[in-house]
Amino acid sequence: MVILWILLLSAPPFMFWCALTIGTAIALYEFFRMIDKTPGTDILILSLLTCLVPVLASADGSPSEVLVGSYLALLGLVMLTIFFYTRFVDALAFLMQAGFAVFYIGLCSAFLVLLRFLPDGSFWLLLLTAVTAGSDTGAYYSGRAFGKQKLCPSISPGKTINGAIGGILTAVFAVVFLGAFLLPELGSFRLALAAALLALVGIAGDLAESIIKRGTGIKDSGTLLGGHGGLLDRIDSLLLTAPLLYLLLYSGVLR
Repeated sequence: MVILWILLLSAPPFMFWCALTIGTAIALYEFFRMIDKTPGTDILILSLLTCLVPVLASADGSPSEVLVGSYLALLGLVMLTIFFYTRFVDALAFLMQAGFAVFYIGLCSAFLVLLRFLPDGSFWLLLLTAVTAGSDTGAYYSGRAFGKQKLCPSISPGKTINGAIGGILTAVFAVVFLGAFLLPELGSFRLALAAALLALVGIAGDLAESIIKRGTGIKDSGTLLGGHGGLLDRIDSLLLTAPLLYLLLYSGVLR
């Protein structure tokens, strides 16, 4: 999985978009499987395709088209709910949860494509990967060694405050080290601050999926990766950090 992702970072933007579209479709399928609010295969397929519109709209790397795609996806879900209203046990629950999927999975995945279309897009995605990998690794080992006080026990009992701190520090180190070799003109201080913020938001992304799994009573989003769960379990941190990194670049903080 990691090797495939690294290879994708160096692929042309269009190829990256194709791969992300497939990956997002899988993540959306896992999401709808978890919430189990789609009565029938036809509604499931239509819901999945509708939530996929923001990613489909990112094919040429245009943020404005992604924004329009997000609106069309939300509008499509509303029309779908109206048309099939009598088939839903709880139409409001479906609309709220599917609407969340548009933004949490569809729109946030589109930002990964937007990042790839930027100049040095491969580097920024590699940096984002370093944040996620560094945070996960640091949190695991520091949590096991020093973790006692729980971070959010009602959401994710395994996460600790010390683990989160260790994950953030590891992410900062990984990003600063990477930046020193690949983009030294940025400066370590700005990279360190950005990495800390991205790692913190990545933890929130991980907890967001934990809320979904706890609310649906499901341990893993899927079985695609065997003992590592589903695809959504692997990309939950990237989903919220990709838009933030794009915002930092767009605003000039990392330019």
